Amino acid sequence: MNIVIIGKSGQLAFELSRELENSDHQVTFLGRDDIDITNASDIDEKLVPLSADVLINASAYTAVDKAEDDTEACNAINALAVENLAKFCKANGVFIVHVSTDYVFNGHKGSPYLIDDPIEPQGAYGKSKADGEIALLEILPDASCLIRTAWVYSSHGNNFVKTMLRLMAEKPQLGVIDDQIGTPTWAKGLAEACVSAAENHTVGVYHWTDEGVASWYDFAVAIQELGIVKGLLDKSIPVLPIPSSQYPTPAKRPHYSVLDKQSAREAFASCKPTHWRKQLASMLDELKA
Repeated sequence: MNIVIIGKSGQLAFELSRELENSDHQVTFLGRDDIDITNASDIDEKLVPLSADVLINASAYTAVDKAEDDTEACNAINALAVENLAKFCKANGVFIVHVSTDYVFNGHKGSPYLIDDPIEPQGAYGKSKADGEIALLEILPDASCLIRTAWVYSSHGNNFVKTMLRLMAEKPQLGVIDDQIGTPTWAKGLAEACVSAAENHTVGVYHWTDEGVASWYDFAVAIQELGIVKGLLDKSIPVLPIPSSQYPTPAKRPHYSVLDKQSAREAFASCKPTHWRKQLASMLDELKA
């Protein structure tokens, strides 16, 4: 199979490259310097010669707080570009796998979000991702796989886990928000789901995160505990739970954004969802190595 991946430098692209490196597929990664996905003619110029069977869109504008002031750039990458890619795929018979976010939901439900729950984004980032979803599903409902995920991290790039490890080594104590609830997701598992969707042309909307539920505070406590066990931290510091009101941010975050994964467990049968704490331990082993 000929797979083209949009995105080169992010966490998901990094894990996709490792997932696909020993496969029989022909794989091409296109980064910002290779293609302008906000420009339809550039997409045609760069993608037509590659004759892709499947496109995986691993690119996104993810600076959630910055997006509140930088809406034009955010919308261009998360909405316009998705529309452009969907139109290209429709015109050229290409299947697309696109990754979205828990931020399309308002966070008030209080129980895991189902794939067909109404979307109601609370900020610029969430709205841009929702607009991208709407465009994709309108243009290419029968040849696309939309995977929503949340709280993604990996050994590559900048993320909550690596930030916590750094701050825990530098600070005498930390306050971490305990009233935002979701599920951490190792990008490795997400990459496996994307590859399964690409190989099997799995059509529809799915949710993929690791298993289990946590607050950011729970996640931070686990990072410290496992960081010490694995020799990435040499001391324990107090980690204190704080409410969101004590840590105001430009963008509103969903208070509860656990995603229901039942349909994904069936659709991506080769991928085994694993508890987030076990995935975190595996990623920290990798980080240490």
